[in-house]
Amino acid sequence: MSPHATVVPVFDGHNDTLLDLPASKRSFFDHGEKGHIDLPRARIGGLAGGMFAVFVPDPKDPDQPDSSDDSEDEDDTAASLGAPRSRYASVETMPEPMSLEYAQRYAMNTIARFYRLERESAGQAKACRTAAEIRSCIENGILAMELHMEGAEAIDPDLDALDLYHAAGLRSLGICWSRPNRFGHGVPFAFPSTGDVGPGLSALGIELVKACNALRIMIDMSHLNEKGFWDVAKHSKAPLVCTHSNVHEVCPSARNLTARQLDAIRDSDGLVGLNFHVGFLRPDGGRNPDIALQVMLDHLDVLLERLGPTRVALGSDYDGATMPGPIKDAAGLQSLIVAMREHGYDETVIRQIAHENWLRVFALTWGA
Repeated sequence: MSPHATVVPVFDGHNDTLLDLPASKRSFFDHGEKGHIDLPRARIGGLAGGMFAVFVPDPKDPDQPDSSDDSEDEDDTAASLGAPRSRYASVETMPEPMSLEYAQRYAMNTIARFYRLERESAGQAKACRTAAEIRSCIENGILAMELHMEGAEAIDPDLDALDLYHAAGLRSLGICWSRPNRFGHGVPFAFPSTGDVGPGLSALGIELVKACNALRIMIDMSHLNEKGFWDVAKHSKAPLVCTHSNVHEVCPSARNLTARQLDAIRDSDGLVGLNFHVGFLRPDGGRNPDIALQVMLDHLDVLLERLGPTRVALGSDYDGATMPGPIKDAAGLQSLIVAMREHGYDETVIRQIAHENWLRVFALTWGA
């Protein structure tokens, strides 16, 4: 079979498209050059669905997330070496937590945008709340959209908002982005570094974990520091999931996962979604997108060896990160599928990575 013969549908574990659309002033329904995801490019690349993140930027530093910063006015040498370029590069420079009022107002606006996209799609996209709905969308060529929250700043100390967001369709939650909040501490964008910085979850953070378990909301630990990771592992009864993280032994970024963390995810029957951001892929931590897809396969090889073929998926970070040149945007997704075939992955493993493993973990966490 030709390596280009079969288009494999991809469910993607993370995008920042809801944040990027108003910032780039583009349409989700027109084929464009800005950003990474629009509906036409999703069709071209076989992007069958994804987790659409609600992210609340710091009101004093709205140019976020830092991992996508590839502005040309920065020093090229510093950028190529992955040098820190923002206040999110160390614990000492992190901003103060934002107000609940601001976070909830911004989150409400973003969730409304999510549902407007579904309505304006005229049946081409669907907000999904179950694994069965996502599978049906994949089988019928409808873009499956899952509502995700990246950082819990918009959740109040009494956790009342969590019930409301769940009723509104929230099915996955990242307790922290790469900054502290009332529930825990995120890991900074540091290289080379480990994620072993800062304290673990607060008492309220542990209550949030238990509340998510009760509501069957999936907990995403991609931006959580190591102590917070181990607190979730201790208190959660659900599979451990990092929606968009990579392998620390390949790229020693603070955002990537150690062997011990990978083992814990395996033992919980959880999942890791491969992040496409070049700074979390390249062994030198640099942001130059001129890299071969082999570096992505290097991470996938370790994930498959450590986790097994049923616990590895994709979590691109589209519209929030710098993509490898050979992929560029959603239209280039099948380039990675072809690379997997040429690398020797069989079709069963490729389909598991592309979407089946997400469906498996969703069913385990959310129920059938």
